[in-house]
Amino acid sequence: MFEDVQGGELSRGQIDRLLAEPVLARLATATEPSPRPHLVPLWYLWDGTAIWMSSFRSTRKIQDLMANPYCSVLVDQAHSGVDFWAVLFEGEAELVEEPRAFVREMSARIYTRYLGPEGTEDPRPQSWINDPENMLIMLVPRRTRAWYSAKSGSPLFTRLALFA
Repeated sequence: MFEDVQGGELSRGQIDRLLAEPVLARLATATEPSPRPHLVPLWYLWDGTAIWMSSFRSTRKIQDLMANPYCSVLVDQAHSGVDFWAVLFEGEAELVEEPRAFVREMSARIYTRYLGPEGTEDPRPQSWINDPENMLIMLVPRRTRAWYSAKSGSPLFTRLALFA
């Protein structure tokens, strides 16, 4: 069964191409006094150096990052039990609140990846973009791990070969 399954590390080109796809990221945070991790799905934007996410000041993830900026972000996609890819970023996040025009611009870019230009014009995403509580989470990873598993001939195997 596994003789035609290949796996290994993703190249930088493969990472950049896969992260250009609008899949969900998962942000993991933790703080004292409760050492329990907090894990949430988020929309994101990868600019080749940093992963950007938008959130509101009152959320637990922002409160956690204010107390402890160390976090992990996982972006992955599974096509089957043996066809998947994953990119794990670890490091110290920076919270960006100013300038407000930059926060709005980056938030709009993140939302447009998932909603399209027309979807971003809807009143609900516009309220998120323009909310004074909206801020950015920027993570320039200190450590990146990226890997895949793909069955020979599968669509993922073909895509990864094209991205190499």
